[in-house]
Amino acid sequence: MDLSLVIPIYNEAENIPLLIGAITEGLKDTSYVYEIICIDDGSIDNSVEILKDIAKTNPHVKAIILRRNYGQTPAIAAGFENATGKVIITLDGDLQNDPADIPLLLNKLDEGYDLVSGWRKNRQDNTLTRLLPSKIANGIISKITGVKLNDYGCSLKAYRSELIADLNLYGELHRFLPALAYIEGAKITEIPVNHHARRFGKSKYGLDRTFRVIMDLLTVFFIKKFLTRPMHVFGFFGLFSLIIGVIIGTYLTFLKLGLGKSIADRPLLILCVLLILTGVQLFCFGLLGELMMRTYHESQQRPIYRIREIIKDC
Repeated sequence: MDLSLVIPIYNEAENIPLLIGAITEGLKDTSYVYEIICIDDGSIDNSVEILKDIAKTNPHVKAIILRRNYGQTPAIAAGFENATGKVIITLDGDLQNDPADIPLLLNKLDEGYDLVSGWRKNRQDNTLTRLLPSKIANGIISKITGVKLNDYGCSLKAYRSELIADLNLYGELHRFLPALAYIEGAKITEIPVNHHARRFGKSKYGLDRTFRVIMDLLTVFFIKKFLTRPMHVFGFFGLFSLIIGVIIGTYLTFLKLGLGKSIADRPLLILCVLLILTGVQLFCFGLLGELMMRTYHESQQRPIYRIREIIKDC
């Protein structure tokens, strides 16, 4: 199998037949052997029935029906788990991504990249509620993760299958796949792609996702910086807290024993105790984090490095 197209579906009954047709049309002049994996994420319209009917008559289509609505990240993860292609393409089920752009992604992938991300340069969305927040978010994400992309939110992406094997998805980390791939040492680039206005149905996204994005971004930042060395972050703050606490404690001891002054009613005493206890707790968190990371890597026999290629004289 050359290509696996992974498409999460949630209440897209009207779009599904058109999407499958557009994919077939976009790939008809290529020689790729492909499969279309549609994952229904607990739709409450008749998306499931439509997917089942198409899967029974179209040999390219595989329908995966989840038991309930888990969210886009679990749906994509289910698609990745069942994909057999050498290259995996992700795109949305709302027809806003253009399947005609798939060959462009594949051509760019052939230049030696591990991940090619789409950039909706002329995005057909509301400026105030979608475009402006997205532009701000992309700038912040690029700055924090170190992976500079214009459009993290574009679902149209191409991955090498060996890269997907190294990625573990959970929470709502699908939007940070380029950053997670970068952590694994992937070569990433971005190309402009088409973007169409939604024809049927309604968007599943709103401003309420901002908080979730921020929390996930903090998770990705921690993974990128401290996945294999959590003591470096907890230990630093723990040591800082202990040092300040000890300095204040030394000062209060001098006041009590050296000058005979009362320190029981001083707020500094409470701050001293609080800082020392906080420092000890942070060190314990760091130690527990180190043990958990060792368990995580050793139990999965997961290496802490990735080899791109080995060259030797035969």
